[in-house]
Amino acid sequence: MIYFDSRQHVDEKEEIQELTGNLSAQKAEDKLMRSVLENDKETIEKGKLIADSINQGLQSFAPELMYQQLVKNYSIAHNIYGPSLLKLATGYDPDYIRKNINIPEFRKELRFRIEKNIESLRDEGFLDSDSNISEKGFELASLVMYFEELDKITPKGILGEKMHKQASIYGSKESSRAYKKGDRYRDISIKRSSKLAIRRGHKALDQKDLQVFERQSRGQNYIIYALDASGSMKGNKMDACKRAGIALAYKAIHEKDKVGLIVFGSEIKTTIEPTSDFTFLLRNIAVARASRQTDFKATLKKAIELFPHGNVTKHLILITDAMPTLGEEPEKDTLKEVSIARNKGITISLIGINLGEKGKKLAEKIIELGNGKLYIVKDVENVDKVVLEDYYNIS
Repeated sequence: MIYFDSRQHVDEKEEIQELTGNLSAQKAEDKLMRSVLENDKETIEKGKLIADSINQGLQSFAPELMYQQLVKNYSIAHNIYGPSLLKLATGYDPDYIRKNINIPEFRKELRFRIEKNIESLRDEGFLDSDSNISEKGFELASLVMYFEELDKITPKGILGEKMHKQASIYGSKESSRAYKKGDRYRDISIKRSSKLAIRRGHKALDQKDLQVFERQSRGQNYIIYALDASGSMKGNKMDACKRAGIALAYKAIHEKDKVGLIVFGSEIKTTIEPTSDFTFLLRNIAVARASRQTDFKATLKKAIELFPHGNVTKHLILITDAMPTLGEEPEKDTLKEVSIARNKGITISLIGINLGEKGKKLAEKIIELGNGKLYIVKDVENVDKVVLEDYYNIS
């Protein structure tokens, strides 16, 4: 029995929640995982280098070609590789390279550094004999992206903002009732039980006084993250949107929801039906590359196929920086497919990165038909926060 002073205020105890979504225990013993967890700077830099090359749409490393392009035309080389990749591959700030690229001694040092860094990747198995990214390289890149994203959003409390109503797989806490055998102890309301005992004049909390929360049951949410991998998304945009997808998968799977993935450009590149397999999602998000045009119609059609049948919450998050460009009437075809999706019970939100006025107008029509929300993002560093906000608002 629990004894208490009737004059004492009793606060309701809150359930402690443990964040989940980490890679499996077997992976935790892996050398790469340990290196990243232990903040091995050299290994992390290599993971960033590989991740940046993927985000730039590159499939392999050619040190001599990189050097020749820098020497021949720095501006073009900067556009091909991007500032982050150049800095990681050479060890020099891109602006410093630009200012000194015509100095013979600097060129010699630049070539040496590029060759040394790429050779190191090959020696450790992150590249194969043809300098293509190996499976080990992809794994390292995904691990680095994962931990860096958690380091970014966890201290800011973004993962802790339980704004959406569907707070638990067991449902939200509503009214209370008397405790019955078989009820979960964690659902006991200490505050309501204590108040009832005091009203009854009891000096101790008896089992008959126990009150438990009745939860409003809910089904799982099924979310598909549709990532635009057209050419205009390469570089920082691709990196930020991948990290947002990682944050979504981590949070939603922790909440017992399921997340799917579509990576699209001129064609559908990757499709994963909603799953609880975080490791599988992480790997497929990390390896996505940017290329060419944008096909919304095919993406929407594929999303319809991937969602399960039945009376469950189905939500598509479409993230893009451009208008649909494929087909004779891409805008008309897109809106037609949105209507079909909505009739299948799918809601659609759109996150537009620096969309022009024409793009905004189409986006507004998409979310109006799709009964979702529109977010226009100016700073790609905030994409993860926006994606999680949309997830929290799923009703």
